[in-house]
Amino acid sequence: MSISPHPSHALHVLGWKEWVALPDLNLSRVRVKVDTGAKTSALHAEDPEEFEQQGQLWIRFTLLLPWPGPLTRNEAPPARRVQAPLLEYRRVTSSNGHSERRPVICTDLELFGQRWPIEITLTERDNMRFPMLLGREAIAGRAVVDVSRTYTAQRPPSPLSPVLNAEESE
Repeated sequence: MSISPHPSHALHVLGWKEWVALPDLNLSRVRVKVDTGAKTSALHAEDPEEFEQQGQLWIRFTLLLPWPGPLTRNEAPPARRVQAPLLEYRRVTSSNGHSERRPVICTDLELFGQRWPIEITLTERDNMRFPMLLGREAIAGRAVVDVSRTYTAQRPPSPLSPVLNAEESE
C-alpha cells in the first residue's frame, strides 16, 4: 500500500488523544494516544495464542476494555477473547529502548466516519494510560496531529456514562 506524500484531499485533524473503533474486533470505542513517534500502532493484548483456521495462521488474545481509568471509575474491566488473522511477527523497539518480538494483525480502523485497514502489533500495555497507540502509518495521508487538541474525531463519553465497547451500543 503506497500513500502519496501530498494527498489530493484535505487532511483531518487529530488531537493527541482520540476515540476510535476497531469494527473487525467488535470494538466501538477505544481510547488511543496518537503517537507519530511510533511507526506501527500497538494494542494491549493478553494471553496470545496461535491457531490454524482453514490453512491460515490466526491469533486469539484477551482484551481488557474499557480500560481502567477515570471514565470507568476504576472498576476491573471485563476480559474478552477475540481473534484475528496473524500477519507476521515483527521486532519492535519501544521509546525506552526495550526490544520485543510482537505479533502483527491487520484490522480495520474507523475514524472520521471512514474505515480503512491498519497494522497493529499486540503487546501488554497494562502499565500505560492508554490501551492503544495509534502510529503514524495508520494515519499517513489521512490526518495531521495538533498536539494542543484532544478528541477531534469523536467526543469522549461523559464521566457519568459507561465507555461503550464490543456488543454495547449507544
